[in-house]
Amino acid sequence: MKYLCLVYSEEDKLHTLPDSPRDEECKHYSEGLYESGAMLAGEALQPVASAVTVRVRGGETSVTDGPFAETKEQLAGFYLIQARDLNEAIRLAAGIPPARVGSIEVRPLRELAV
Repeated sequence: MKYLCLVYSEEDKLHTLPDSPRDEECKHYSEGLYESGAMLAGEALQPVASAVTVRVRGGETSVTDGPFAETKEQLAGFYLIQARDLNEAIRLAAGIPPARVGSIEVRPLRELAV
């Protein structure tokens, strides 16, 4: 089953806390997941200030700066993984280095009914 692991952290603290992961550590963990066949895709995101939110209401498109909701933590990146079940997905998510200073949301993907 495929799971999306969403990496959340306080953007201004992600790289400043004693347990903060370094890019090299994240890359190393990702490479290990790829080699094991568990990682399908993954990327780090640019700072939240570069984000825009798009909404379409009544056929009209509106674009606003930033994320759609005010939150303490921001989406920093994602890992798309393949796991046998939720327990394995949780184990793999626990190894994602930013889990030490933020959180990892693990969500199963669903196929569209088309």
